[in-house]
Amino acid sequence: MDLSEKTVLITGSTGGIGGETARGLARLGARVLLVGRDQGRALDAAARITRDTGNDRVEAFTADVTRLADLRDLAERVGERHDALHVLINNAGTAGARRELTPDGVETMFAAHVLAPFTLTHLLLPLLRAGAPARVVNVTGGIPGGPIDLANLQAERRLLGWTFSHYNHTKTIQMAMSHRFAELVGGTGVTVNVVYPGHGSTPMNRAMTVRSFPYVYRPIAPLVKLLAPIFMADLTKPARSGIRMATDPALEGVTGAYFGQDGRRRPWPSSVLDERVRDRVWALCEELSARTLGHLSH
Repeated sequence: MDLSEKTVLITGSTGGIGGETARGLARLGARVLLVGRDQGRALDAAARITRDTGNDRVEAFTADVTRLADLRDLAERVGERHDALHVLINNAGTAGARRELTPDGVETMFAAHVLAPFTLTHLLLPLLRAGAPARVVNVTGGIPGGPIDLANLQAERRLLGWTFSHYNHTKTIQMAMSHRFAELVGGTGVTVNVVYPGHGSTPMNRAMTVRSFPYVYRPIAPLVKLLAPIFMADLTKPARSGIRMATDPALEGVTGAYFGQDGRRRPWPSSVLDERVRDRVWALCEELSARTLGHLSH
């Protein structure tokens, strides 16, 4: 497939699954906009992908997606350089062993997995509409699909438990936000879907400590960390799902769907289908991003 007329922006794309997704789309000829927190790493990644693929239309942008000011600045810089955006892949993720807040006062994993895709997609909607038909792909991960605790959306009560992980929790919350987003932008030429890439030995996973795991998994966590770099080192495999979501002609016009790593459509978790949950998640995202987005319109 020739993507020479397409512009794709991928957050968290200086390494890991996002980096391999960027590489795959660059090989197909797309103009690829990399986003990472560190300018040096972003520039190095862009140069490396250009060298490996022969595609000299790989650009590096620097932003910490957990910071609302960075998201607004990123959107402004992209808008200054491009008239349209055809694919937005919200891939950036983070994990930690303790509750931490961003400078905006938002719990960090909620900020990265839920608020950042919500806010950045809103900010880039004019460019996405200009590039319509355009696709927004939100990348989930971990073990999503469990209950969504409305009293614990930002880990106010707990970050970890015997089997509970706020990382998984926020990835499920992201799904609820995405489901509602697809409803609200229906008919605009912009589609919103969620994809599960599967597991890989990514920089984030390698940096996780044993204390980042729910209690019941901690005895086997050292073994998992030892074996993952051996058996899950090939990140081209989990990157395939995101590449397909960005390129497959059969997905043109498909929106409000959840896809597994095998490329097949999966049913939404029951927690995501709860309208009360979607309402509360959406309202919280609106509240937290209000000063950045101002009046929302769709």
